Amino acid sequence: MTGNSKQVDLEKYAVFVNSVTSTPSQDADAFIYRLQELGGDVAIQRLLTAAVGISAEGGEFMEIVKKMLFQGKPWNDDNREHLIIELGDVMWYVMQACKALDVSLDEVIAGNVEKLKKRYPGGDFDVYHSENRAADDR
Repeated sequence: MTGNSKQVDLEKYAVFVNSVTSTPSQDADAFIYRLQELGGDVAIQRLLTAAVGISAEGGEFMEIVKKMLFQGKPWNDDNREHLIIELGDVMWYVMQACKALDVSLDEVIAGNVEKLKKRYPGGDFDVYHSENRAADDR
């Protein structure tokens, strides 16, 4: 490595990463036990499906946008349609999350609107409120 970069001992880093990783993340039996612990209160399998799927499909959506912005992919009807298809896949997983959480998509959207009304009290986006949020603004 050159410049201001520091040399990293990758063996020590691997040990460090392992030491700050939870047991369920490292051990299959602990992972299964944790799934069973959570299973009574939430449809954890559906929640996990939703979380993995939203991330994966969101990444596919972003990949198209990235290629348009940085790699010369054109804006055209085919790419628009591809984005819509990927957005549909994201929504399928969003609905999985709604089912897991026993909440309607309408409730989720209404909650989001209320959150944003509190964040932007004037009703319009502004950088200050975007960067300086209240402690309870998640």
